[in-house]
Amino acid sequence: MLAAMGSPVAISPYIEFKHVYKAFGDRVILDDVSFDVLPGEMVCILGRSGVGKSVSLHNIMGFLKPDQGRVIVACQDITDYTEAQLQDIRKKVTMVFQNGALFDSLSVGENVAFPLREKGELSEEQIFQVVDGLLEMVGVKEMRDLLPSDLSTGMKRSVAIARALSAQPECVLYDEPTTMVDPMMGNLLGDLIARLKLQLHLTSVVVTHDMRLAKKLADRIVFLHEGRAIFFGPYKEMENSNEPIVHEFLELDELKLEA
Repeated sequence: MLAAMGSPVAISPYIEFKHVYKAFGDRVILDDVSFDVLPGEMVCILGRSGVGKSVSLHNIMGFLKPDQGRVIVACQDITDYTEAQLQDIRKKVTMVFQNGALFDSLSVGENVAFPLREKGELSEEQIFQVVDGLLEMVGVKEMRDLLPSDLSTGMKRSVAIARALSAQPECVLYDEPTTMVDPMMGNLLGDLIARLKLQLHLTSVVVTHDMRLAKKLADRIVFLHEGRAIFFGPYKEMENSNEPIVHEFLELDELKLEA
């Protein structure tokens, strides 16, 4: 009744961390971390190196399990899922690794075609058309027949994004997409990720230490520091945060822009 009268309807998070703890030996990586990602939303996980950003992605994929807390992915509590159950989740959620994780012995086109062939639902002609469309979408269609070793780091990331999209996921996780690429390529990758989110209505999580990328992409930001989420909310609210480390990040970004 309330919904019919125009009251907002609660949307279940597509991804949610509920008081997640993760340690390796005596080193605590995630310390009571909570945040959520709504369907179609893009959340950036921001912070210095070694604060648990990539560990958070690995928990979302089920490669790691929390020591305490619950992890919700694709609106399902995957904390205690078996590997077989996680395989079903990974059909909906895919990850673009920092190194691209492309098959060195396969051409660019064959790399992108790989998930399509694994599914076995399309003819070779249909696969060819999908691959060409995806490569064109990410701006590397002319590199279809090259090997990954022939590509720059930025181009490898673009191909890795195309391969991730060929699996037709609901959600894409990006691990440091602009690390080790020049500023121009970093800007192009940021524009590509933003465009794909809008065109394909993808739920997205981007791990980065690049404040400018986070400002460009994020609907909301999780800021990790010493294992804890010291801020979670929109970028504009982060600018007014009382946390000194957040201000340090913002000031460093201003210095980079001036340079």
